[in-house]
Order: sequence, then C-alpha cells, then structure tokens
Amino acid sequence: MGLSLKRLFTKEKQEHRILRQMEQTGDVLQPEYHRATPECPHPERWSMYDSMTAEAEVLEFLRTLVTTTKPDLVVETGTFSGISTLWIAEALQRNGRGKVITCEFDPVVYAKAKARIAESGLSDWIECRNESSLDMKIEGTIDLLFSDSDMPVREQEVRRFLPQINPFGLIVMHDASSHLKIVREAALKLEREGLISVVLLPTPRGLVVAQKREGRL
Repeated sequence: MGLSLKRLFTKEKQEHRILRQMEQTGDVLQPEYHRATPECPHPERWSMYDSMTAEAEVLEFLRTLVTTTKPDLVVETGTFSGISTLWIAEALQRNGRGKVITCEFDPVVYAKAKARIAESGLSDWIECRNESSLDMKIEGTIDLLFSDSDMPVREQEVRRFLPQINPFGLIVMHDASSHLKIVREAALKLEREGLISVVLLPTPRGLVVAQKREGRL
C-alpha cells in the first residue's frame, strides 16, 4: 500500500505533508494561492514553491537585502525546507563574508533541511540548529533578523533578540498580511511601544520590514 497504516490513522503535520510532496515533485514554482487581501488583491501575480516557504519574490527580496546591506550575521527562525536559508546563503557567498544561523524546532523537518543544505555546496555559510527560537542563544550583533517560525511566537522572538540587533540593521517578519493578522498586529504593537519602526509590504502573505528605534541616529 502507498500509505502506511500509521499515516492512515494519524493526522499528518502540515509541514511533514508539504515536505513529502516536495520530495515527490521537487522544487516547482506555481502561482501563489493565498487569499486576496485589501493590500494585495492579486496574489496570483506572485509565485511560490509551497504554502509555507516565503513567496519566490520575497526570497529574491531577502537575497537582495543581504547583498545590499552586507550583514555579518543573519538570524533566521523557522528553517522549514531550507529554501530561504539557501537564498540568504547565496547572497552571503556573493558578498564573500557573513553567516546565517537558522533554527528549526521540529526534528523531522530539521533533518530534511539539514540534508538539503549539506547537498547545496553552501554549508560554509550556514549554521543549522535544532531548537526553539526562544531558547536559541546568539553571540554578537545581529544585522538581519528574518522571523519566519510559528506565527504565535514571532513577537516574543523580536523582543528576545531586539537588544542584540544592530540599530542600523533590519528586522523582516513574514506572514504579516491583514488576513493572517497575528504577525501584523504584533509588529504594530511593537511599533506603538516605540521599539521598532514598521513598513508593511503588500505581498500575498504580507511582509514587515522594520528597524529598531533605540540607538538609531
């Protein structure tokens, strides 16, 4: 039988299901299918590899941010398949400097991402960790934080790492559309508290680009 008995009687995690499909089909671009929002009424104009990895155009944006700002340290939360990690690492390689530290809590997902990264030829630019972003200890100054883990913990992530973030660096938070709400509201709450300044980009799933206020000239 194509399906194991365990899969028949156990609800499969969304992350595991998507990764299994990716193993069968490979990385295939398709039109973004996130629902239309007031800020992004035509999501089909964007492309995606899957419903969890950032939109292809957002990956391009991340890569350009890295080549533009030349960060020494990038921190990514929520490795998932490792696609976004590799796009960041490609930019670091092009810069000839820097490192991305990425964390994934789910051990199954982590193992698959680790294998993808090992085969990529970009391992020298990447440090993978199998742990929660809320437990992860980072040494040094963070020049770019890409928050893309479980949505309910994104606010806690930013609060946790904010003291270490370069005041001239950037905070990028994925899944900040008006439909998904939780990340968008968290970012705006942090802005109301005077901790960060926020720009909301009108992508299908929404993207926050922010900078911390303390220490900025």
